[in-house]
Amino acid sequence: MSIQYYCPRWGSESLSWGTFFENVMAAGYDGVECGIAVTASEKELEEIWNLSAKHNVKIIIQHYDTYVAEFSKHFDQYCAWLEKVKPYPCVKINSQTGKDFFSFEQNQALIEETLRFTENEGVPVVHETHRNKFSFAAHITKTYLEKIPGLKITLDASHWVCVAESFLEDQPQAVNLAIEKTEHIHARVGYIEGPQVPDPRINEWEHALNMHLNWWDKVVERKKKENAILTIAPEFGPFPYMVPLPSTGQPITNQWEVNLFMMNLLKKRYSNTSL
Repeated sequence: MSIQYYCPRWGSESLSWGTFFENVMAAGYDGVECGIAVTASEKELEEIWNLSAKHNVKIIIQHYDTYVAEFSKHFDQYCAWLEKVKPYPCVKINSQTGKDFFSFEQNQALIEETLRFTENEGVPVVHETHRNKFSFAAHITKTYLEKIPGLKITLDASHWVCVAESFLEDQPQAVNLAIEKTEHIHARVGYIEGPQVPDPRINEWEHALNMHLNWWDKVVERKKKENAILTIAPEFGPFPYMVPLPSTGQPITNQWEVNLFMMNLLKKRYSNTSL
């Protein structure tokens, strides 16, 4: 197997794409994961892909901003987004899909559109476990994974930890099924009162880090047996995910450095997985 590491564009939007790509490759990433807005212009997308080719940067496209609450409009907007990104080559699409208040059948209709997209275009679409989406909780996602053949996920367990206010010790069946269906990992560490610990490098958050590492280890072990590629995006975010210092409003730590720490920690941990 091999593991590829992707740097989030999230938090680096102030940088030009060219500078961002240079920084990403110099830091040792394989590529970037970047959100493409529903409103993104063709000119903007052409710039991104032209510069990514120049810098030899792989891209995972992220869907995140179909927010409309009325399902028929939501469905149409989501399908239009899939059409928007179709011409642009990528490793996979990571989709924050549906809404937590949509019915099972409504969210299923969105997921099935992505299954058709993958069948027609050959681009895998994985669905991020995320608050506010169909996959907002482990026990809810379990039902979708059981009932929809072909559904694959991006495991971002930080959201589930926050929603459940636990490290999911009492939901082993849901967690194990999710591990079996994971094709992409968001390596952010959550805790029982939030989706992102202030700094995973300090002892205070060692237990939370180890809980997430245990889940990621199991995904890596599975992919090793499959002799398949696994993609990982260290995805600690800026404010409001990152807690600001109350006295100054400044970030409590450096987002870029935390994500780099996470990538290097995982590279060292999984250094013997390449076959």
